[in-house]
Amino acid sequence: MLERRLEPEVMDTSEDAHDYNRMDHRTVNRIFVDDFLGFVRANGFDDRLANLRQPLRLLDVGTGTALIPIELCSRRVACQIIAIDLAAEMLKLADRNIAKANLASSIQTERIDAKQMPYATGSFDAVISNSIVHHIPEPKAVFAEMARVLQHDGLLFVRDLLRPESLADVDHLVATYAGRENAHSQQLFRDSLCAALTLDEVRDIAVAHGIPVPSVAQTSDRHWTLAWLSG
Repeated sequence: MLERRLEPEVMDTSEDAHDYNRMDHRTVNRIFVDDFLGFVRANGFDDRLANLRQPLRLLDVGTGTALIPIELCSRRVACQIIAIDLAAEMLKLADRNIAKANLASSIQTERIDAKQMPYATGSFDAVISNSIVHHIPEPKAVFAEMARVLQHDGLLFVRDLLRPESLADVDHLVATYAGRENAHSQQLFRDSLCAALTLDEVRDIAVAHGIPVPSVAQTSDRHWTLAWLSG
């Protein structure tokens, strides 16, 4: 198994932000939202998805350029989303994407450190996150904060990359999923794979925060997913 090799916690150069935003995340984002909404409905939140008077209060941790909140809102579900990131350059593009999609009334961005959120305990009905955990040198604090701000009987849905077993596996995944991207984008993906956690590492952190092992599973050749109904 490869040793974990950390990458910068914050992708905050203009080049990083623009290359990330330009990459084709449509399939991954669509599947994330499909799976999240399936989890929401499986746990009896159907009425909240259609209740405009009491929309789902949702936090997106590590939103990047807000592509997942935009995809979620495109499904015509009732939700109010706070989308946080620590990278100012990412949030600049997020705000542009949100304005272009005419979703400023549904999605609000905030520059927040996910390891120290200012929100009160139990503030959100649901917390989601896609591909932020591998950026964090010590991810335990992020898990603790996501669990803290989630209300009792709330939904936590987190997905991230799995660290491959070998450099050959890294090369294969980069060629398969980023082979048509530019060299900088390919390097970003390569670095992210090497910085990711293993399934056992994620499960150990989850259990330490009261999240049962079966809540964490490998869900693709390069992803793990944590899906948990708290309480």
